[in-house]
Amino acid sequence: MGDHNAVAGTEKYVSRAKKATRQGFGEALKEIGHRDPSVVALCSDLTGSLHMQHFQKEFPDRFLQVGIAEANMMSMAAGLATTGKKPFAGTFAVFATGRVYDQIRQSICYSNLDVKICASHAGLTLGEDGATHQILEDIGLMRGLPRMTVIVPCDYSETIRATRALAEHTGPAYLRFGRPSVADFTLDEDGFEIGKSIELNAGKDVTVIACGIMVWKALEAARILEKEGVTVRVINMHTIKPIDKLAIVRAANDTGAIVTAEEHQVHNGLGDAVAHVCAQNIPVPIEMVGVEDTFGESGKPDELMRKYKLTTEDILEKIYLALRRKI
Repeated sequence: MGDHNAVAGTEKYVSRAKKATRQGFGEALKEIGHRDPSVVALCSDLTGSLHMQHFQKEFPDRFLQVGIAEANMMSMAAGLATTGKKPFAGTFAVFATGRVYDQIRQSICYSNLDVKICASHAGLTLGEDGATHQILEDIGLMRGLPRMTVIVPCDYSETIRATRALAEHTGPAYLRFGRPSVADFTLDEDGFEIGKSIELNAGKDVTVIACGIMVWKALEAARILEKEGVTVRVINMHTIKPIDKLAIVRAANDTGAIVTAEEHQVHNGLGDAVAHVCAQNIPVPIEMVGVEDTFGESGKPDELMRKYKLTTEDILEKIYLALRRKI
């Protein structure tokens, strides 16, 4: 975990700009394509949406546009992996998991093949496309698969580092990112190691463990509580599987209460993963910010985040509840 004692995370991490995480993926994919000639890319008719046109332009002979045939794309990626290629298969998260689960399970995970499933437009912030496309179960689907690594970066810069890390990683992996432009605040000095979380803010009163776009909201909540004399440990749990058990146990021991935050169902997502670790090692009060066993709906991303209680204010409410339960 990072050591940020010299400067408080609430001061150190500021939004430099708003950028889409999918943009970071596209730029990093082109970069690693130059570095590693075994990297190939596949896309199911969503090249521009995932910013994969950069790779396509640079390496047309290493790019496969498969059309709206996601199951075929996963099978093709598996086949390419058996020849020594490193396939990055990209599409919307709802298609990258729910539509092709059988191909991922049978052809990729069971065979332990080196396929990177790159899933954009995840969660409620897909917005107006509505419930059929706003998958909120994908982390759970993927973390349930043997051999699968699950990564959920929190901003544009971390998505770049995560994509680079996956290029060096061997085995099935799921990379989840989103549609809208969000705060870009993480630093290159944070680094990125699969399976190792990053402590963004030190704190002794309560811990917030978050992933994806909820990490920035966790930092916002910590800033507000600092003024009330409450110190909040903020952990960026970018890898959901394998999860950083040591960081969770330390946080539970040091602060005595945990809040999780994710743009996903609370069932079988980050919250469940953290609760599992605590139940086995050090039971503490745990509150969860996430979608409560329901589908989404069409609407503007910010309005949906408010309706489904995925805001900074909702994190604060859960922190107050966790602190009361701690007492």
